[in-house]
Amino acid sequence: MSFLKLCRFFVPVSLVLVIASVALLVKPGPRLSIEFTGGTLVEIVLPEGSSKDAILEEAKVVPLPSGAPIANIAAATTKDGTLMLRMRDLSNEEHLALLGHLEEKFGTITELQYTTIGPTVGASLKKRAGWALIVACIAIVIYLAAAFRKIPGHLSPWSFGMAAVVALIHDITITLGVFIVIGWYTTFEVDTLYISALLSIMGYSVNDTIVIFDRIRSNLLTDGKREPLPSIVDRSLRETLTRTLNTGTGALIMLFVLFFFAAESIRWFILTLIVGTVIGTYSSFFVASPLLVWWQKRRTKGNK
Repeated sequence: MSFLKLCRFFVPVSLVLVIASVALLVKPGPRLSIEFTGGTLVEIVLPEGSSKDAILEEAKVVPLPSGAPIANIAAATTKDGTLMLRMRDLSNEEHLALLGHLEEKFGTITELQYTTIGPTVGASLKKRAGWALIVACIAIVIYLAAAFRKIPGHLSPWSFGMAAVVALIHDITITLGVFIVIGWYTTFEVDTLYISALLSIMGYSVNDTIVIFDRIRSNLLTDGKREPLPSIVDRSLRETLTRTLNTGTGALIMLFVLFFFAAESIRWFILTLIVGTVIGTYSSFFVASPLLVWWQKRRTKGNK
């Protein structure tokens, strides 16, 4: 079985998924939590005889001390049957007025969560999250270029780093696209825990890629003069297939156990790791490795 021949099918599929994910990122875009947008999040237990729509309508017309309406409110029910209300930044007086109005209409209201984050803090968190992803990619390129500097002279060590980073961008982009779609049907929102999961995916994916690249380097040092690069890459993929699948399967078993038995608060985090592990294992074989071969072929043609 030639993995590079299989790539003729999988690379176009990957390209379509990346383009679709980028389109989703542009419009409608991810649903950001109040950690990034700023605002107030209120979680309450639905009173008996009430509904999400009824509470939402009353919340929009509540008379506030400031006289300014709450206007846009996003409401979503959780798996536990509670109601999440997400709205603009409320003062303490406005918060109390909201609860008082809902109690007047529906009876006793049990509030489980009340969180307010200012828009300045949200913008700062968004900026830091973006920089964290950028710095991680740059560090990976530099590290891999240094780690693979002793490969045969006709090959570029920078190509290993760039191929790994392109695979990472592929993984992160598709994962974001998947969760934009999930956000249409669930209460999922992009928060700092989700960004942590993306960084964890980057770490797992690059580790998987390095295992394959290290085998390619080893085979290049022993057979690089008498065997072409595509043949070496294909052989290296076959040699690392069992290890990669075993590692990925072991990680997925643990993650699925956590997903079904862990606390509700980290389930989105675990699901992100599950999606990222599957995509990262796939990209190490069918994105990073063929890209390495393509890069070196272009470089060789350019030097002629």
